[in-house]
Amino acid sequence: QVQLVESGGGLVQAGGSLELSCVASVRTFTIYDMAWFRQAPGKEREFVANIGRTGGDTVFADSVKGRIGISRDYEKTLYLDLNSLNAEDTATYYCAADDRALPTPSREAAEHRYWGQGTQVTVSL
Repeated sequence: QVQLVESGGGLVQAGGSLELSCVASVRTFTIYDMAWFRQAPGKEREFVANIGRTGGDTVFADSVKGRIGISRDYEKTLYLDLNSLNAEDTATYYCAADDRALPTPSREAAEHRYWGQGTQVTVSL
């Protein structure tokens, strides 16, 4: 049973920063490619960033490129650093795990089996 628990969300002013964390309750964290997705009210869930099993492969959505960082440790935690936040970043942020060991980590929500409950990020003007 894979459990993912996000934290770090909150209310932040435009231009501010947040660091989100996702703790995975798994035996071997390094077999999972990890990703962050987000979903704003009335919109579909969208890809934000992902990182490969070893931490060497990272991909970012064009909408956040240059403003965010993704990282992971070797034990159980995934991070998302959000900077220069704007109103369009307001959403529930989810971490997701994929254990299929693909050559390239997936950007598709439907291809991730394991999900956290999400953490809310609200950016005020």
